[in-house]
Amino acid sequence: MMRNSREADGFEGEAASTSMMSGASSPYQPTTEPVLPGRRLNLRCDPDYLRSTLGVLKVLQVLLALIAFICIETVKECLPCGGLYLFEFVSCTTFVVTGVLLLMFSLNLHTKVPQINWNLTVFGFLATGAYVVNSYLAVRIWRMSSSRQAAGQGSEYTRARSESRGEAESRPEIQRLEE
Repeated sequence: MMRNSREADGFEGEAASTSMMSGASSPYQPTTEPVLPGRRLNLRCDPDYLRSTLGVLKVLQVLLALIAFICIETVKECLPCGGLYLFEFVSCTTFVVTGVLLLMFSLNLHTKVPQINWNLTVFGFLATGAYVVNSYLAVRIWRMSSSRQAAGQGSEYTRARSESRGEAESRPEIQRLEE
């Protein structure tokens, strides 16, 4: 059984007319917002940066920080471990921060966030490093003065105990307070 041309046109016309309908009952509403192409993050390595003085310096910093961190992790024992832990923290932090900066500059990600002046940010890291060194030296001086006070109190205790036992005469390094 063959359809006549009117039925065939009606069927195709029906499909065409329902897609063009603008009534509320039609699921095929035209969009009112234009479809924008997706923003693509254009990541590509910048070999010019990696060959520049700053790029070579960043690569060297990352490698040296990684080597320092690996070396500090091979230490099996330590008696005063405070300096060891500080070195571990500094080498790990340096590796991570410098590695992130290297990635940002070599992939040109710093141009994608123009609100931050990345050159000045490096100076911020230098200032932070200066504060860390200052804090380390201040803690070291504080520890030395604390150990001197503890040693002074210990010698006072030794002198008082020795005098109470009558040992001051036999030990010339212990001085009496009356002298």
